[in-house]
Amino acid sequence: MSLDTVVEDIRDEARARAEEIRSEGDERAEEILAEAEADAEAIRGEREAEVEREIDQEREQRLSSAKLEAKQARLGARRDVLEDVYDDVEQAIADLEGDRREALTQELLSAAAAEFDDGAQLRVYGRAEDQSLIEDILTDYDDATFAGTRECLGGVVVESEASRVRVNNTFDSVLEDVWEENLREISARLFEE
Repeated sequence: MSLDTVVEDIRDEARARAEEIRSEGDERAEEILAEAEADAEAIRGEREAEVEREIDQEREQRLSSAKLEAKQARLGARRDVLEDVYDDVEQAIADLEGDRREALTQELLSAAAAEFDDGAQLRVYGRAEDQSLIEDILTDYDDATFAGTRECLGGVVVESEASRVRVNNTFDSVLEDVWEENLREISARLFEE
């Protein structure tokens, strides 16, 4: 064997070994590339799912917020309507005249006077516009006098000189009590609940 043959054999072995290493490297590169592509696809899928969850969550939050705003607006509108109705009722009560006003005032005064002991000296207060009406009604009471005016829609406030008791039988107080007791029913009728 000549030196040229040995050199040629070594070169052939080196080429074969280089080809084997290159082939193994290509296979390994393909494996790494396939793994990287699979990882990228998994990451992309996870990210898409995460973005979808965030979108759904944002949509739910906005929907909830919009529903809450709508509910608040509806409640505000109902409150405004109820306030308007209350104001209209107050005005209707303030506008009562004649026999109807006299009968109601007399009834409220009688109910208030019943809260005091017999013979108690009573001071009666009422609306300035009703002073003569109240004074006329008080002619039937020996122990009661008109003591002054109060800001109210009508009716009376009665106090005893001997005790600290005060009975508020004004139209305002009666309206407020009736309104509070019947607010749910009033609301149901107005808004057909």
